[in-house]
Amino acid sequence: MLAYLAKRLLEMIPTLFGITLISFLIIHLAPGKPTDALSEMNPKMTPEARERLEKYYGLDKPVMVQYGLWLKRIIKLDFGESFSMDRRPVMQKIWDTKQPITERRLFITFMLNVMAMIIILLIAIPIGISSATHQHTLYDKITTTTVFVGFAMPSFWLALLLMLLFGVYLDWLPISGLKSMNYDALPFWGKVIDRVRHLVLPLFVVAFGSLAADSRYMRSSMLEVMRQDYIRTARSKGLSENKVIYKHALRNALMPVITILGLSLPGLIGGAVIMETVFGIDGLGRLMYQAVFSRDYNVAMGLLVPAAVLTMLGNFLADIGYAMADPRVRLR
Repeated sequence: MLAYLAKRLLEMIPTLFGITLISFLIIHLAPGKPTDALSEMNPKMTPEARERLEKYYGLDKPVMVQYGLWLKRIIKLDFGESFSMDRRPVMQKIWDTKQPITERRLFITFMLNVMAMIIILLIAIPIGISSATHQHTLYDKITTTTVFVGFAMPSFWLALLLMLLFGVYLDWLPISGLKSMNYDALPFWGKVIDRVRHLVLPLFVVAFGSLAADSRYMRSSMLEVMRQDYIRTARSKGLSENKVIYKHALRNALMPVITILGLSLPGLIGGAVIMETVFGIDGLGRLMYQAVFSRDYNVAMGLLVPAAVLTMLGNFLADIGYAMADPRVRLR
């Protein structure tokens, strides 16, 4: 088992290089250059000065040469500096060490995704199990309709509808940021309530789509397991229905769901780009949005590399989860 996990870890290295290469090429296919944001807004910028600026950043070299230079820096954990007006190092923009830890972009995005994942796990698995055990009932039809709506509904459109309803018409919840303007003047429990009110809509939007998908996967997997011979054997022995479902069926039904949950981690981070932009949350997702539209290659790649690592880590955690859920994997 340990040899298998070590092999999976080694396989991540060439995969990471392939992901970074493809991402680097795709980013450079976008029209324009990072220096356009610096030169187009400056009426005194001459063509000669623009060429010197491109040469300074190495943008005059072929794309593969630029990738090689970028790769050398990445091996040293040097992501370069931003092409924006502040010219700050990329790692400094990502870590944002001048801010308190709870206000840093990385912490904000990480905590939002962790909370969304917990919500998905606590709701999706019970919904999937109950839908499978109550197949073709009114409850199953209602949950099926709800999750199909979740599948089909774009997250940004849902976010705008919720903002309009609960933030504008009803004025129940805030629609921007993670805290109010008078946050510092509030008492402790007032600050907690204020944070919770700001988190309700973003977490609901992030969790709703994944909740719909994961509950369907759980339902399908549970229905497949409940048709197996060993489930009929367990029932014929006189075991209670709860013991049959939660002791014998659930463990095997979780196998495909573990894979889906492992792969949903990078999906949540990708969804953070939309969620943080719509709700004005200053996290890594919003930074990615700004970097892409300003053609800030270094910042965009500095955010894509951790996302790629998390994607592979999700696969790796899924393998570990398989081993924990199925003893046969551990024996192999």
